[in-house]
Formats: sequence, structure tokens, C-alpha cells
Amino acid sequence: MENFAKWFIELFKEILSNIWDGIVKFFSLFYEKLIIEPIEYIQGFLSTSKTFGPIDWIFAIPSLIILFFLTALITVLFIQLFRRYIRFVKKEKDKEELLHEVSVLHYEIENLLDEKNAIMALSSEPTTGGIVSGETSKGTKRNQGAVKNRFALLSQVDEAYRYNVLQTPMIQEDQIDLEALVKRFVHFSASQLNLYYTEKTARIFFSGMAASKTMVLEGISGTGKTSLAYAMGKFFQNDAAIISVQPSWRDRGEMLGYFNEFTKKFNETDFLKAVYETTYRTDINFIVLDEMNLARVEYYFADFLSLLEMPDPSEWRVNLITDQQPEDPAHLEGGKLLIPQNVWFIGTANRDDSTFAITDKVYDRVASIEMNDKAQLFNADPTKPVKVSQEYLSKLFKEAQKSHQISAKTLENLQKLDDFIIDKFAIAFGNRINKQLHQFIPVYVAAGGDEIEALDYMVSRKIIRKFESLNVPFLRNEIEELIVVLDKLFGKQNFTDSKKMLKGFIKQFNW
Repeated sequence: MENFAKWFIELFKEILSNIWDGIVKFFSLFYEKLIIEPIEYIQGFLSTSKTFGPIDWIFAIPSLIILFFLTALITVLFIQLFRRYIRFVKKEKDKEELLHEVSVLHYEIENLLDEKNAIMALSSEPTTGGIVSGETSKGTKRNQGAVKNRFALLSQVDEAYRYNVLQTPMIQEDQIDLEALVKRFVHFSASQLNLYYTEKTARIFFSGMAASKTMVLEGISGTGKTSLAYAMGKFFQNDAAIISVQPSWRDRGEMLGYFNEFTKKFNETDFLKAVYETTYRTDINFIVLDEMNLARVEYYFADFLSLLEMPDPSEWRVNLITDQQPEDPAHLEGGKLLIPQNVWFIGTANRDDSTFAITDKVYDRVASIEMNDKAQLFNADPTKPVKVSQEYLSKLFKEAQKSHQISAKTLENLQKLDDFIIDKFAIAFGNRINKQLHQFIPVYVAAGGDEIEALDYMVSRKIIRKFESLNVPFLRNEIEELIVVLDKLFGKQNFTDSKKMLKGFIKQFNW
């Protein structure tokens, strides 16, 4: 024991001594490099300069000036790099603190919502202690009958349509192609609604409808995101159902509703009613989730994102209840609601501090439209809306995808671009994005657009946008190389959306 104690004490002293020596050497190094050596340089120059002739001084003075400015430049660069590193570390720390605060707030919100639901359930629980004073037996039976009808709102839809699906008769004037449809919408919106959109925006919207049943209109506030969906509803003579997303939405129950075990009724929502109403129609239907990123989209809309990706539309069934009763709505089968193909879900999203970022899981599955610019005002002749069935619009999409397939040259260049991005940024197009490209681009061309312009838009929204999640400040050379590759493959005058986004990354970090 005594020998071990002596050895351990000596070891501890040696460790402390080495640490102290390291600290002393560290500061000694700074003292030597910043004070001693510069003094020695000056003394050496003063000693040597005593033997300088006129020619020596002619070369010495400019050399000393250049050496001084070079030393100052290196010092300034070192200080700037150090300050940038400090700012970077501070930003990362602030992000971590903010994420922690957000997670704490979400936890508190969930607890409050659980308490709210419990209170609401208790307040709506039927009285079991006896008949209230003055209540007749006939009134009691009426209340019991009401309890059996578990879906009050959906049953109202059944009654409104008299259990018959509303057909969509089309006249010859409305049987137009996609390019005419784009032009007609732009002029209708301007002449009838005083809402002005470019043909490119309308073209992207219709092409997005062909690529996905879910669309996201995003950008700064006031650029007409909700108005675009509203105008589309008016154009197709079927008003869009606008649902305001609440910050408290954390699961599908907030959006679709839920079955209350106390009241034995289904707490329906306006969103559920809007979806159910589309089962009685054959025309074009839009359901708008206004400011959808006030809550986390991948939480409350996850079921729909997965369902609408299934290749067989007969499998687009949403579970509402576990059992089926005769009094339930007519279009429920086994407690499930089939999402028809004539409905598109459109979310509007603002980018500010009050909203959540939309994740790649959502972006990969939806068609997104960037709306940061306002269209110019123009004089439009009075234009009528159209009456179009989902079957006819689907036919136009399929004909476009058949007759305007992506050219072999474009596919070849796209493969080269994909290989470069995988190699430099480790981001791939993937099967889902490739499928959307082959659905989006032909419809865009059929609607009067250009193939390369359509590809540029999809690459910018589906691929380049993902660079935001990378460590962009350290990828300057790779981004500049990518711009050169885009110019080489598609021409300097093309791919303006993608190059604008890439140059925005460079400008953002002040390189």
C-alpha cells in the first residue's frame, strides 16, 4: 500500500508538472513569436543597414513596405477567419438553444391540449344519474336517436346531395386543351376577380396537378398564394374549401376529427366535411390548408402523404372508426373513407419566424410553387369560367405525357447532372422525383411551356432547395462548379431558376 501511494503521488505531481509546462510553453511561444522575434528582425535590419549604399536603400524601402502590408494582410485575414468562426459557433449555439425552447414549448402545448380534450370530453358526457326535471319520455327517446347518428356534418352532406353523385356535363366550349386552359384562366382571373397571374404560374399549377395530389404554394406574404387556389376554384365553378390550420395541430385527429368515447359521436371537422363532399362530385375540387406550416405538416398530414402515393387509387382509404353502423354516412365503407381522384390538397406556406420549416419528407411528395413575385397588371377581355370533369382533365394529362415525352438529349444531360450532384453534394434525384419529372414536364410543354424551363423549375424546387440543409459555407467551389456544369449542359441562357438559387447561397454567406 505504501509503495502504491508513493507511486501515485509522484505520478500526480508529474501530470500537474507537465500540464503547467505545457501552459508555460504555450504562452512562451506567443511571447517569442509576437515580441522577441519581431525585435530580433528589427535589430538585424538596423545592424545590416549600416552598410547599405544608395542602391541598397532603393530596393530596401519598397521591400519593407511590401513586407509590412503583407504581414498586415495576413493578420487581418486571420482575425476575420477567427471572428467568422466565432459567429458560426454562436449561431449554432443559438440554434440549439432555440430548438430546445421549441421542444419545451411543444411539450407544454401537448400537455395543455390533452387537458383541454379531457375537459371537453367530460363536459360533453351524458348524464346518467336520472331524468332531468320536466323531461318527457318522448324527449328521452329523441335524444337517444340523436346519439345513434354519429356523423352529424357528414349526414348533412348526404341529405344535401340526396345520396346521388353530381355529374359534370361539359359543353363544347369547355373542351379545350391545356394551353388554352392556361390562357383562359389567366384572363378569367384578371377580368372577373382582379387577380393577376402570369401564364408561367398557371402552367406550373396545372403541371403540378398532374404530378401530385398535394401542392404547396409558398413565398413571402401578400403574393397571392391563397388567392390563386381561390381563383382556381372560381375558374372551375366549384369554390375551394379554405381550411385554416391551427398551431395546435399535432396529429391527424386535429385535422380529421376523432370519435368521442363519452358522447359516442364523431367530432367532425370542416376538413373532413370538405373531403367527404368531394365523394358526391365528379368535377375538380380544391381543399386549401391555409398557412399549413403554422403546425408541423409531417405530423398532422402524414397519413395523407403516404396514402396519396399509393399507385392504386382504390387503396386511398382513411380510417375514421373501427366499426360500421347502418346510420353512418353512405360513403363510409367499413369505417373508412375513400379519397376520390377529383380532389387536390393545396397548402399555403409563409416563410417567417412564426412558422415551421417544411421538411424534405413533405417536399419530395408534393408539387411546390414558389410565389415571391407579383404579376404585372394587364387589360383582359371578359372571360367565362369552365366546367371540367376530373375525367376530362386526367385525359388531357395522360395525352400530354404520351405525346410530349422528355427528349433523349434532355434525359442524357439530366443523368450527367444527377451524377455530378451525387458526387459533389451526395444528393440524388431518386425514383419519386424521376417519376414526378416525367409527369410534370410533358404537361408543362403541352400547356405552352419549354421543356428545359420545366426541368429547371423541378430541379430548383426538388434538388437545389435541399442544399439549404448542407454546410453551404464550405461548398463554395462545388457550387461554382455546378453553375459551370449547368451552363455547359443546358446553355448559359437557360436554367435561370436553379442558377439564381445557387447564386443566392453564395450571396447569403458573403463569400
